[in-house]
Amino acid sequence: MDSTKEKNINRKKSHQILIDSIYIAMFAAIIAVCSQIQLPVGPVPFTLQTLGVFVASGILGTKRGTLSVIIYVLLGAIGVPVFAGFSGGIGAVTGPTGGYIIGFLFTAFAVGLMADLLGKKIWVLAVGMVSGLLLCYAFGTAWFIIVSNSGGNNMDIATALGYCVIPFLVPDAAKISVAVIIVNHLDKIIKI
Repeated sequence: MDSTKEKNINRKKSHQILIDSIYIAMFAAIIAVCSQIQLPVGPVPFTLQTLGVFVASGILGTKRGTLSVIIYVLLGAIGVPVFAGFSGGIGAVTGPTGGYIIGFLFTAFAVGLMADLLGKKIWVLAVGMVSGLLLCYAFGTAWFIIVSNSGGNNMDIATALGYCVIPFLVPDAAKISVAVIIVNHLDKIIKI
């Protein structure tokens, strides 16, 4: 009897691991597709990457959402062309805008954590996404300054914010609004 119970438990665990792996891979692919939808705006392109990160972590939660972003970043780092403009490679991660790519990990963690702890109410998702985006902005902008200054430029915080944050405030607010609606709606339809 105990052996049968143990086999059923192991079968259920294996099934859940498979389902989780499928969702993680699917959302890594969604982020990659969103990365290709872009408009060039200065040194940092406007893309839908953050929308993909918001939705992945809002739907999947902390662990699975962050894992989907880790897979996306690792695929890009090893050269798979998943980053904006079909780019990839370690140079994309270590270049001036690479801090934003790494910042997606902080975004996913913040959004997923808020959703896991407080549920997927609209205000929770919005606060989580804004918090995650601020973390991404902070890390990405600091990285942008460091890389720019190591190349002989004299980049200060005001100039970096003018290039990397201010032009993206309105588009990112729109992406948060859309992501909140998508996550809130999907959460009512499917349970992941």
